[in-house]
Amino acid sequence: MKKHAHMNRLRFVLTMISMFFFANSAFSQEYDPRIMSTVNALFDGMREGDSTKVRNAFALGSTMMSVPENPKDSIAIKKSSIDGFVKAVGKPHSEKWDEQIYKVNISVDGPMAIVWAPYKFFLGEKFSHCGVNVFTLIKIANTWKITSITDTRRKEGCL
Repeated sequence: MKKHAHMNRLRFVLTMISMFFFANSAFSQEYDPRIMSTVNALFDGMREGDSTKVRNAFALGSTMMSVPENPKDSIAIKKSSIDGFVKAVGKPHSEKWDEQIYKVNISVDGPMAIVWAPYKFFLGEKFSHCGVNVFTLIKIANTWKITSITDTRRKEGCL
């Protein structure tokens, strides 16, 4: 009787371990390098002042939002379409817009991805500000497009 109970316990433990591994593999998603290619194309377009390259990184109807450092300053929360941003990138400006990201984390679930990326923004060689970008991307016809960017901005406390 003891041997039978021991075998049942062992089967139960093995079943639970198998379920754990199969459940994890069912929900884990493989990294797709095209996700970062889309984000990098956006930054390349910014550095080059190429509004077409920037626009091509986004899906139709995409939005941008900046979150203020001080949560009480709700007037500073700005949510807008990307149109103004794309136009601003394409207008001639004397200094290159150089946004540098690092310590990037990517989460994927099927046709949706989130990119969390701290950044430092430079106007030419001069530091302007830093913060964190959160990109939401979706896969449309086998191509990753940005649907939204939410960022924080500050002058100090950059990593």
